[in-house]
Amino acid sequence: MQPPVAKRIPHPHTLHGDVRPDDYYWLRERDNPDVIAYLEAENRYYQEMMKPIEGLTQRLYEAMVARIPEAEVNVPVQDGPYFYYTRQDKQLQYPVHARKRASSRADLDAVEEEVILDLNAIATEGAYLSVTVLRVSPDHTRLAYLENRDGSDRYTAFVKDLRSGTRLPDEIHNVFIYGSLEWDASGTYLFYTTLDETQRPYQVWRHRVGGGEADTLLYEERDTTFTLHLSKSRDGRYLFVHSDNKTTNEIRYLDAADPLGTLCVFAERRRGILYDLEHWNGHFLVLTNEDAPNFRLAACPVGETSQPVDLFPYDDARYLEEVYPFRDALLLAGRQDGLTQLWRFTAEDGLQQLAWAEPVYTVRVGDNRAYDTAEALIHFQSLLTPRTTYALNLQTGGRVALQVAPVSGPYDAAAYEQARWWATAADGTQIPLTAVYKAGLFDHGPAPLILYGYGSYGSNSDPHFDPLRLPLLDAGVAFVTAQVRGGSEMGRSWYEDGKFLNKRNTFTDFVDAAQFLIEQGFTTPDLLAGRGGSAGGLLMGAVANLAPHLFKVLVPAVPFVDVVTTMLDASIPLTSLEWDEWGNPADREYYFYMKSYSPYDNVEAKRYPHMLVTTGLNDPRVAYWEPAKWVARLRASKTDDNVVLLKTNMGAGHFGASGRLNRVRELAESYAFVLDKLGV
Repeated sequence: MQPPVAKRIPHPHTLHGDVRPDDYYWLRERDNPDVIAYLEAENRYYQEMMKPIEGLTQRLYEAMVARIPEAEVNVPVQDGPYFYYTRQDKQLQYPVHARKRASSRADLDAVEEEVILDLNAIATEGAYLSVTVLRVSPDHTRLAYLENRDGSDRYTAFVKDLRSGTRLPDEIHNVFIYGSLEWDASGTYLFYTTLDETQRPYQVWRHRVGGGEADTLLYEERDTTFTLHLSKSRDGRYLFVHSDNKTTNEIRYLDAADPLGTLCVFAERRRGILYDLEHWNGHFLVLTNEDAPNFRLAACPVGETSQPVDLFPYDDARYLEEVYPFRDALLLAGRQDGLTQLWRFTAEDGLQQLAWAEPVYTVRVGDNRAYDTAEALIHFQSLLTPRTTYALNLQTGGRVALQVAPVSGPYDAAAYEQARWWATAADGTQIPLTAVYKAGLFDHGPAPLILYGYGSYGSNSDPHFDPLRLPLLDAGVAFVTAQVRGGSEMGRSWYEDGKFLNKRNTFTDFVDAAQFLIEQGFTTPDLLAGRGGSAGGLLMGAVANLAPHLFKVLVPAVPFVDVVTTMLDASIPLTSLEWDEWGNPADREYYFYMKSYSPYDNVEAKRYPHMLVTTGLNDPRVAYWEPAKWVARLRASKTDDNVVLLKTNMGAGHFGASGRLNRVRELAESYAFVLDKLGV
């Protein structure tokens, strides 16, 4: 079967005296039947080209499913008289949210379960479903949650009466996917954020549950480069309305016991100043980068916000990201030496870092709902150790393991190895790489290797345990993550060095990491695959142009590849929010810099690796036409016989299929394509 050929309609873009041809611009016409016909033709081609490896796909799928435990239950989290938890059975696509009424963790086994929301009961077979932001009212009688059935970021808020088990008539549309739903102190009012026509969260509203009256608009963010989100202090005393972009923010607060009160600004926005708020024993805690690039923690009495005082000295080697107040102690999460870290702070002991035995790991604060508690849940995992939940004594710092996430089938950590390597970038910067592989894999020479990267928005690619990776490790495939600049793995400066006019560092870091792996004898270009999604898909696209000779196969998922065109079109969802990440190409300097790396604009007549490209028709974050245009141009330009596939999920968005087993199937298809091209 021959690949589809997209028609070419000349559409030149002209700006700053420069002309960019775009013969596939017409593919953005979603309502054009020819566009849908082309995407469906690409899907048929994908299915046809995947048929020869259906057996491999099925074997991988079955091996991955075999690694899923029959039942998974997270450690119950205490909140008032209840312990809340989520469980999922192997044969079900979606989780079940439940609770038990008990006075202590020791009593849970003797208490009957109460299901508060079973996603399987509200799902439709074969259709998309996403449920996010579950919020139980302070009196534990109502559950508010967000639901979406098309893959976009526009969700609907529903309220369930937990006493009767019925859903209330309240139905709030156009609510943002994250950070967008909070109760007042009484459980009478819901606060929520809504989206504008570009899917930017820009308004905060108050809704009286069951009241029947019109909702009240509390605040509208009119600067199109800012978004809104909601949070609540851990003690439940204050609601926070955050106005954010990538470099600046401003927070308003409201006493949760006074839902009809007025929002107060804590500190007005100032370019380059970021801060976050919490409340602790009558004081606001302020985590800020003012005079502290890696953030410092200060406190001030509520109502006296002008001069916060540092709780402990600033340390530039310590990157603080979040603070979690409890009655008797603070937990701080951040990074040091390129790894996630946790610190405990008390007035008596000061700041103390928690120590861990393994050299490569990730540690997080868990879902702790109780403020007045003696213990906090924290999670530890590594490339070899499944997620382990500990109860941390907030007074002493001692910890007790409560649960190790189960792994179905035989698993011996000693059969595998994890490592941390350092690749030298062209400018001399040391790039950290984390690796996991079967013990002794490299004893007999180079091996098949999958190199993953992201490197944008300050997001981190931290080591984690993944049981679905075990079948590939057992097959002799190594997994390596390049923690390239643009993330925050090495601190805030690591992010700054991979954005704006430093963005090319992200791509060259990944290329240098690949070159390192080859030079060190871990792999060869014929055994090397690259994977990345969204901004990581941009990374794959840029690497395909910069160093196609280093890779046998690339898997760019929902890739952001038409950078200049998208960043020039503020009507596209979320574009104006991205100017503080990539720059605005209306500025000549940014225009030509973006054009120098934009994958779509740099496709050439040369050899490219095999590629599997994925997208979603309803994706508001990276529009489907970006990967569709890119694949069409690649096919028309490349000089090799390598396979380029485009798979469009016609009923979902940025995150692919919903339902766990559906996602495992998609992952198996992706890995089967990679293994086939690597000859594994």
